[in-house]
Amino acid sequence: MTERPTTIVELSAGQVEYRLERRGGPVVVMLHGGHMRAGLTLDERVYAEADVSVLAPSRPGYGRTPLSTGTSVSGFADVIAELCRHLGIERVAASVGISAGGPTAVALAARHPALVERLITQAAVGPLPYPDPRTRLLAGLMFSPWTEGVTWGGMRALLRRSPERGLRQLLAGLSALPPDRALAELSPQQRTQLVWLFSRMRSGSGFRNDMRPSEDLTSQVSQPTLVIASRRDGAVPFAHAEALVAGISRVQLVESQANHHFYEFAADWPAITEAIRAFLATDPAS
Repeated sequence: MTERPTTIVELSAGQVEYRLERRGGPVVVMLHGGHMRAGLTLDERVYAEADVSVLAPSRPGYGRTPLSTGTSVSGFADVIAELCRHLGIERVAASVGISAGGPTAVALAARHPALVERLITQAAVGPLPYPDPRTRLLAGLMFSPWTEGVTWGGMRALLRRSPERGLRQLLAGLSALPPDRALAELSPQQRTQLVWLFSRMRSGSGFRNDMRPSEDLTSQVSQPTLVIASRRDGAVPFAHAEALVAGISRVQLVESQANHHFYEFAADWPAITEAIRAFLATDPAS
């Protein structure tokens, strides 16, 4: 795994960092979750294999997109629409929201139906309070502007000294199963990939911003929607997927059997990718 190069553009709302990987097919907008930025590519393999172009912006507070650029999910959805116009992208095959990127993906579909043809959410935060009060308090302490660098520095040091211990500690909050069991089901290659990813994550001011309440726009989503979720995801409860399904009119739920928050590393990921490919091939007007 390598971090991909990104570009900075100045739009009417401010500076945005993005990565655009053009391929032969249509474009999806990829909205990654917490602690991620445009240069990191987790969960994009299915789109590369399907020859789909990916536009991945860093959300507010992450990477080189300042928090002042469209702080709210609705505000940043409008920024993404402007970014698409700037890049000459007239149609988006799907707005894809992973984890904490889910609310922005929903907002992009709801606010810009002429641009977005479909909506895909994966392990995504839905229209429910998030996170729970205990997690909110802990995250506020660990990822404040004064502590987030220390938090990630300590985690990187632990991952260097004892990768398995570090992964076990991280999986405790990312799986509904005991962390030893979740870790046992990851291959050596997947463990190496996760160590690499966690060693490059940063929260900036973005993660604390992700915990702010956002408007429920699910009833305004008119596009066909694919909701992918696991009941054993320890980071985003399955109830969020159920709330998305309840609020969106044209929706299909696909249950992943992942034992953690990283569905791409689950045994049933090939079946999930087939569902994504089939969904992208459907007529959005039907």
